[in-house]
Amino acid sequence: MRHTPGPPPVTQPPLTSPFRIADVEVPNRVLLAPLAGIGNWFVRLQARRHGAGMAVSEMVSSFALAHRNRRTLEEMLRVHPDEGVVSIQLFGSDPDVMRVAAATAAEAGPALLDLNMGCPVPKIVKTGAGVALLRDPDLAVAVASAAAEGSGLPVTVKLRSGIEPGDRSGLALARRLVADAGVAAIAFHPRAARRQHAGAPDYELVRELVDALDGSGVPVILSGGLRSAELARRAYRESGADAVMIARGALGDPWIFSELTGRAPRREPARVVAELDWVLDRASEHWGPERAARNLRKFYPWYLERLGISGSRADRFQRTERLEDVRELLAEAVRAPVGASL
Repeated sequence: MRHTPGPPPVTQPPLTSPFRIADVEVPNRVLLAPLAGIGNWFVRLQARRHGAGMAVSEMVSSFALAHRNRRTLEEMLRVHPDEGVVSIQLFGSDPDVMRVAAATAAEAGPALLDLNMGCPVPKIVKTGAGVALLRDPDLAVAVASAAAEGSGLPVTVKLRSGIEPGDRSGLALARRLVADAGVAAIAFHPRAARRQHAGAPDYELVRELVDALDGSGVPVILSGGLRSAELARRAYRESGADAVMIARGALGDPWIFSELTGRAPRREPARVVAELDWVLDRASEHWGPERAARNLRKFYPWYLERLGISGSRADRFQRTERLEDVRELLAEAVRAPVGASL
C-alpha cells in the first residue's frame, strides 16, 4: 500500500518575531511574567532593556484599587514611559469591584490588563480569587467580562491547569473565558496549583489548549519551569505555544531575555555589578533611599550568586542600612571577585 503523507508539520515562528494580542502588537514572543511583590516598573523596565517584548506587573488587588488605596495607586500602578508594551495584572473575585478597579488601572496607561486566576497562595485563595476561580467558572467569566467592560482594554488571563494533580479544570476554564468572556490571550502554567513550582510542567497540556483554541486568534502563552534560555526554547517547541513567559528565571538574570531574542548575553562580573547598581538607582527613585535599602535585600542574593559571593560576604549585604554601603560592597566585589562560573 502506498503511503500518503499527511500535512506538513506547522513551523513555529521564531521567538524574535512579533505577535498580536487583540489589537496590541508585541515585538517579540519573550515576556516577563507577573512576579508577586517584585514586578514593579523598574523590574519591568530592566526586562525591556534586555529584550523582553512585554512585561506584566506584579498582581494588584482589585479591592485596593476600588478603594483608592494611596500606595497601591502611586506605586503599583506606576508605568515608566520607556517600558514599551505593559500589562497590569489584577486579582479579585467580585465582578462589580473588578469593573471599578479595571477602569482605575486603565488610567495608568497599560496596553492590556491581565487577571490572575492561578495564584495558589492561601491568603489569595481564601478571598475567592486566584486559583479558587477554577472552582467557579461562571464567576471567573463574570470577573473577566467586568474587567473588559471597566477598562476598555484587551483582557488576558493567567491560570493553572488545575488545582490538584490530574485536575484539568484550567483547560475547560480557558476555553470558556475565550468563548464567553472574549479574553484576548491565555497565559497557561501547566502544573497543578497544589504542586506550586515542584515537578515538571506538562507541556502536552499546553499543546492541547493550543489545538483547542486554534482558529480563535487567541494566543497561548507558556509559563512555568522556564528557568533558562535552553529550557524556554525546548518548552516553546514542545508545547506549540505562541510565546513564553519568564518568571523566576529572570531574577538576577535579565540577560535571559537577551539570550532568547538573539543578542549575546554579557554576564561577566563587572556587568553584573553594573546591573545591580542600576537597580539600586531605580529602587531609590521608586521607594526613596531608606525604603529601597530595606526592600532590596531580597534582590541581592540573585546577583550575588552570579558573582560567586556567599556565606559571610553575602550576609554583609543583608545587614546594610544604606545604599551607599551596598555600593561599597559591590566595589569590593569588582576588585576581588570570587570565581564562580559566570
